[in-house]
Amino acid sequence: MNKDKKEYPKVKPIDLKDDYSIENLIEEFQQSGVFGPGRVGKAVDIYAKMIKEKAVIFLGLAGALVPGGMRQIITEMIRKEMVHVIVSTGANITHDIIEAVGGKHLRQIPYKSDKELREKSIDRIYDAFVDDESFMKLEDNLRPIFEDIWNNHKDENNSLTLPSYKWLELIGERINDKNSFVRTAYEKKVPIFVPAISDSILGLHMWLFSQTHKILIDDLADLGKVQQLAWDANKAGTLFLGGGVPKNYIFQSRLMSPKSFDYAIQITMDRVETGGLSGASLEEAISWGKVDEESSMVTVIADITLVLPLIYAGTLAKTK
Repeated sequence: MNKDKKEYPKVKPIDLKDDYSIENLIEEFQQSGVFGPGRVGKAVDIYAKMIKEKAVIFLGLAGALVPGGMRQIITEMIRKEMVHVIVSTGANITHDIIEAVGGKHLRQIPYKSDKELREKSIDRIYDAFVDDESFMKLEDNLRPIFEDIWNNHKDENNSLTLPSYKWLELIGERINDKNSFVRTAYEKKVPIFVPAISDSILGLHMWLFSQTHKILIDDLADLGKVQQLAWDANKAGTLFLGGGVPKNYIFQSRLMSPKSFDYAIQITMDRVETGGLSGASLEEAISWGKVDEESSMVTVIADITLVLPLIYAGTLAKTK
């Protein structure tokens, strides 16, 4: 026998007792240490480390997270100061506001074809649904919100130019729903950047409003603000829920800084072979200087709606 042979940790079978808690579950994941559970366990460790070391935490929101049931978790992450900066698709903002104004995301609607759903004025998002009545409620409530923002913030030239994070702050101020993450972000002073805001129903309504009011979205002011937040952060971490524009927008915020991200977690089901950023490994980002070889990072290949509740609850238990 080779006496110099290194002893490596063994894979421990996951063993759940009858009275297990979320802390026990995550601990079992971590001791298993492999495949999906091992990566979820590592994500909890990294997220807890971000919080304990007071990193500025950037959250990327992509995909259909609100229709997928993640709205309340995102709201609580903001409320519990587990997030400090958000970059989102316009769709997630739209669906949050739909819920805030009394609209609904539905399930178990029987149908034989999507043509039948169209005839019934129901829109499908995988196996979740939104009826057109909810979008009508959105329109009915957004218009007076825009009018109020316009009346209180237009300049002497009767025009209004604001970056997206300021638009979202002013919209959040006017939403009356404690479960809205847009409202909660306003209350906790967490900026929400929506770099592709025009690619959403919210953007369409802003465009409609612009036909009678001179309003503009200042993309460059957005960019300057997020760059400043990244530059000022002593330590910075990111949690990517999906990829797309939010992932790149967050990652590039640190490119102008002499520092890279110290921590990075991504949850994705996209593949690396396409060369697209949504499936790109975090290790690839080392070549860009977005993270470095000393950064703590993990990629969890899984459905966000399955593992985000585990990571959130596990991190909460670990950090109290």
